[in-house]
Amino acid sequence: MAWVLALLDPRPQKGVSRPLGEGELILLVDKVGRRHRVRLKAGERHSIHSGLILHDDLIGHPEGVVVTTQMGARLLAVRPTLAEQVTGRRRQAQPIYPKDLGAILVAADIYPGARVLEAGAGTGALTLAALRAVGPSGEVISYELREEFLEAAKRGILETLGILPSNLTLKQGDIYLGVEEREMDRVLLDLSEPWQAAPAAKLALRPGGILFAHCPNVSQVQRFFDCLRELRGFGMLEAFELLQRGWTVRGRSMRPSHRMVAHTGFLCFARRLAEDELFEPEGEGFR
Repeated sequence: MAWVLALLDPRPQKGVSRPLGEGELILLVDKVGRRHRVRLKAGERHSIHSGLILHDDLIGHPEGVVVTTQMGARLLAVRPTLAEQVTGRRRQAQPIYPKDLGAILVAADIYPGARVLEAGAGTGALTLAALRAVGPSGEVISYELREEFLEAAKRGILETLGILPSNLTLKQGDIYLGVEEREMDRVLLDLSEPWQAAPAAKLALRPGGILFAHCPNVSQVQRFFDCLRELRGFGMLEAFELLQRGWTVRGRSMRPSHRMVAHTGFLCFARRLAEDELFEPEGEGFR
């Protein structure tokens, strides 16, 4: 399972190129950009509209190899990125989009070795991103109230990594009623009413720790921040959204894409203070 450890270890493996291995999930990308998800297995074959691909023609070969079907179609074989994993799998719950995941990891400063408490495992997208960020020396504890969502998250993680990492704990429970964890470095909330989890998050976070909440609309942001102000013990409250517009580049022709990923949610952050007071710098852009 070296490829699993490579996904979790944030340190770059200089000069190491791992061949595609049996059991790995890969993407076969055709000329028009269609992506076919394939789990490699010796002796198996994958059939698409343009012909057959033998798994044995991929196992043991380097990532980025181009293979050809018996009908002459050429496909590129690559490992899926985390973003492709998140958007490509069937889901029961709404995922946090890739454009937001990166911003959450950076703005919440989720670092190797951090202890992270998550509530609202959902599809497991944020769980996987946090696991990658904390690395093998960190810890992620994820609460999910609904059993079917917890199972969906578990399936998504198993599909991506092949195992449930030893530094991941999945719990079925209601964070609104409180949690037993303390001295956590980060708390991540992806819940319909994050203000109800604020008291538990306050107790779970160490001084200086960061609280994050994903809020789909402005009324949720307002209510969440009002709750933090009433609770006290938080500072540096900040909310923002991200818009993503792609561009098509072909030869000397450039144009913006006809579609864009616009509003998906507000990303809300706050710092846990050492004392039960409130600290909010005045004005915008204090960061």
